[in-house]
Amino acid sequence: MHMKMEIEERQTHPEPCLKWRYIFSILGSMGMAIIYGLKVNLSVAMVAMVNHTAVAALSAVDDAGQGHLGPPQDDNVTGSVEPLLDGPFLWSTKEQGAILSAYFLGYFITQIPGGRMAELYSGKYVFLVAVLMNTIGTLLSPVLAFLDYRALIAIRVFEGLGGGFTFPAMNVMIAAWSPPAERSTIASIAFSGASLGTVLSMMSSGIINSLCGWEFVFYIQGGLSLVWCVLWVICVTDTPASHHFASEAEKNYIASSQPKSSSKAGEKLSVPWVKIFTSVPFMTLAVSHFCNNFGWYMLLVELPLFARSGLGVDMTITTILSSVPFFANWIFSVVYSKSLDTARAKGLISTTTARKISVLIASLVPATCLLAICLVGKNVLVVVILTILAVMFYGSMFSGVFSNQSDLAPNFAGTLMAVTNMLATIPGFLVPFLCGVLTDGTDGLAPWHTVFYMTIGILGFEAVIFTIFGK
Repeated sequence: MHMKMEIEERQTHPEPCLKWRYIFSILGSMGMAIIYGLKVNLSVAMVAMVNHTAVAALSAVDDAGQGHLGPPQDDNVTGSVEPLLDGPFLWSTKEQGAILSAYFLGYFITQIPGGRMAELYSGKYVFLVAVLMNTIGTLLSPVLAFLDYRALIAIRVFEGLGGGFTFPAMNVMIAAWSPPAERSTIASIAFSGASLGTVLSMMSSGIINSLCGWEFVFYIQGGLSLVWCVLWVICVTDTPASHHFASEAEKNYIASSQPKSSSKAGEKLSVPWVKIFTSVPFMTLAVSHFCNNFGWYMLLVELPLFARSGLGVDMTITTILSSVPFFANWIFSVVYSKSLDTARAKGLISTTTARKISVLIASLVPATCLLAICLVGKNVLVVVILTILAVMFYGSMFSGVFSNQSDLAPNFAGTLMAVTNMLATIPGFLVPFLCGVLTDGTDGLAPWHTVFYMTIGILGFEAVIFTIFGK
């Protein structure tokens, strides 16, 4: 009935061709791409930053060095090793791991504060601050790297603190700007920028590094991010009602489609924490988001590693597994979400059914692909195809566990996203640890199959509980 009223409203007051809610979602997608691009560019640049030859030689003689190499000296501690053979930094494997993982420390702890600030003050400016923190951190990274690796760790934590604001703040914006009939589409466009930004950053970082040097990976990507900041300030507002360029027809359509709030205009609502943590649909969403991300990190991080160490494929195949699936994921997520919203607008399915279908696709299809990977052995072509399909169909998650928070409580969309996304960050640490434990010192496919079967079980559990208890 509510969907019907939205359609009638649009027919009575037709909108112009330019719809600013979609301009917002595209700019939001670009912002997410920047955040995720600046998060992963260090992993590519680090290949050129570290003096691998010197580190290997120092490791052999159990000498940790001084952190980075300056100009060659007569008393060079590396002996016969050429100090600037590859990169300038003598970072041990442990130090490299600390630098790369530092981001997630900040990312984990600012989820709830970020969501609450977006709800109370401004989703637009909280998201802008998130991008600026990552941009500033990126531009300072080369200088701080030469200062000390601990300074680089500190700035990566700073970037992570900003990164933690992104999903909660964006969810607050989506709740304000998206009519329920178009929420899946707008959320998918905005959130899928994370996938696209990851692969574009990794590809461009390699090219920039080859042409200009590793420092320019940070300078060019960080500098271009400032252009987006200007566009975001000019073109986006917290609500459609305060937008200077949106038509009255679009403002009225979005306002009339939103659920009516019992609170007074401008009133700041306190978070009903007890109700949140005793809500069966929300707790189901939180557990499902955790399970979803466990499978996602498995495909994102470990499957390319499995192809390299378990199957012994060359760099060409590894590159394909690190890029093509993300493009497929981005395209599928946008097409799928639009189709889903069309079906909802026609009354073919309810919002609850749409969310359940999305979760089922994002869990059962990847689980089936992982099962098939276990069965095909060392057939590299089939493994590549199955990986692409698994990551592609994961695109429905943006219409599932990433959209359901706004369905449950639009006024607290940021807080709910913060809680579920904070829990869903844990697999980012857990998956690499479990894979390392289960595959350590054991060659062949068997240990990897154990990891995949465990992931299949977790994704199957997600499908079952959300189908039964999801709302």
